[in-house]
Amino acid sequence: MSQKQAELDLLQEMRSELTGYCYRMMGSIVEAEDAVQDTMLRAWQGWDQLRDHSSRRAWVYRIATNICLDRLRSAKRRALPMDISEPAATVAEPRDSLPRDSWIWPAPGDGADPADILISRESIRLSFIAILQLLPPRQRAVLILNDVFRWSAGESADALGMSTAAVNSALQRARAAVNRSDLRSEELKKGAAEADAELIDSYVEAFEQYNIEALIALFNGDGSLSMPPFTMWVRGSSDLSSFYSITRSHCLGSRLVPVRANGNSPAFAQYAPAGAEGPLTPWAIHVLEISQGKIAHIHHFIDSELFARFGLPPELKRN
Repeated sequence: MSQKQAELDLLQEMRSELTGYCYRMMGSIVEAEDAVQDTMLRAWQGWDQLRDHSSRRAWVYRIATNICLDRLRSAKRRALPMDISEPAATVAEPRDSLPRDSWIWPAPGDGADPADILISRESIRLSFIAILQLLPPRQRAVLILNDVFRWSAGESADALGMSTAAVNSALQRARAAVNRSDLRSEELKKGAAEADAELIDSYVEAFEQYNIEALIALFNGDGSLSMPPFTMWVRGSSDLSSFYSITRSHCLGSRLVPVRANGNSPAFAQYAPAGAEGPLTPWAIHVLEISQGKIAHIHHFIDSELFARFGLPPELKRN
């Protein structure tokens, strides 16, 4: 193997951890992967100019950070629906929506990030991503590198082009802001990232049969459901039942394909009928939040572009 190829392989080995970093920064796996692609290109173009191998990791992270900061400069805060409005007072077919860049989107949770050994999976849960978006971008970067990736202040300073004192000051402010945060989605942090097999099987069976009574029985009493890019979300057994009834005509006949998302939270890709005949087509990624053996919340991320990011096929044949 040539020296050049070995160095290219070394750079490629960083792709997964860089994607995890950029996703926490951006709140969107699509934006994160685009940022990483730009990072890899810029790093490779300048690779030969950097002779000190020990500083290459910090140098690559500085490139990635600057790309994220540039993209975040004019961006508004991404959020989850439950953090920007009250639950729907009247349940109706959702109509009001916000642009894609308004929302936090899920990321595949395949455990491929080599930093998983050292990093708590809680740091990629959707509720934690929502908290990160409250921080100014540079504070966000400092918190991720220090408290998530467990870098020292000196290492972070090298990667971010800051002094160690500036990193420590930014970290202190970021931690204080996180502790002051009062997002509704923070309630979901208390739940488990995993669900028992019986609950998962029951959810798939109830949804694919579209048995509304069975679905409602799987939720906590104050369980809830959201569906970005729509702003509306619903909470409570009665409103959940009404919502499922309203959306029955669209979802009846759907099939769920198991996937993993955000720290290996249980999740499913929903393929829905596009008509009376023909294949089932991508509709939504369901990410389940579990608490005390019941469903606390389901995020229905309605964006067919996510399916390719999760390595899913563009359609399914009907049974």
